Amino acid sequence: MTIADNNFKKLCTEILNSGNNTLGEKVRPKYADGTPSHTYFVNQVFEKYDLSKGELPILTLRQTAWKSGIKEVLWIYQDQSNNLDLLKEKYSITWWDEWDIGDRTIGQRYGATVKKYDLMNKLLKALKEQPYGRRHIINLYQESDLAASQGLHPCAMETQWSVRDGFLDMTLIQRSSDVAVANAINKIQYVALQMMVARHVGLEAGVFCHYVNNAHIYDRHIDQVKELISRNPQENGEKIRLVLNPDKTNFYDFTLEDFTMEGYTPVKPNLKFEMAI
Repeated sequence: MTIADNNFKKLCTEILNSGNNTLGEKVRPKYADGTPSHTYFVNQVFEKYDLSKGELPILTLRQTAWKSGIKEVLWIYQDQSNNLDLLKEKYSITWWDEWDIGDRTIGQRYGATVKKYDLMNKLLKALKEQPYGRRHIINLYQESDLAASQGLHPCAMETQWSVRDGFLDMTLIQRSSDVAVANAINKIQYVALQMMVARHVGLEAGVFCHYVNNAHIYDRHIDQVKELISRNPQENGEKIRLVLNPDKTNFYDFTLEDFTMEGYTPVKPNLKFEMAI
């Protein structure tokens, strides 16, 4: 069982047993049939993993779509795009289609914000020129961008980067996290981003921290979550490794094929979750 498995079980148990809920309240998200999608939730969740010690935040209680997660990160930070056709044609990902604002984009969000403010290049340059600075931040929650168009507000909204003794540490800040569906994907995709950035600036990936301000389980996901909590995944979870091709160093040259997941055998069968939009 991995550290992420234990953290997932603990978090879900806390949400279901002692969390708050939005039942009876007016909520924004809805299911495909138009029914309001209510949540059970807790606030201010913090997890920490030392990648240099093999503490990979990978969930084995179910199959984590880590390849799709990495492709999404490449779309945001390499392509710096909000275009859904590019996401579909280049990466075969369509899960953002529900948030199409009508022009085959998700609005002035995510990759479009990275591009507008040149956030990725500024980060790479600053980490090389002043590694011990305390201003290495990518913030996707730009009010002018949110006002410029419709679209889902960024959930994984900020990364903060710090250097120490040859290691690059990173903190991912999320305003909101769908624990059953996206939480595990967000973890591993941002670890992949951390690994690529670390390689580009000549450092090793160090500590990955994950802060979620609102961690929630949707009301139509409860039975599946209880099933996941009951599972007993593989032993020796610390032997699972995400390996980055050692022959590449340029952030913009990395592709999905440069990542290999070793020793990963998640519990089956996988489960289906109804999307809240």
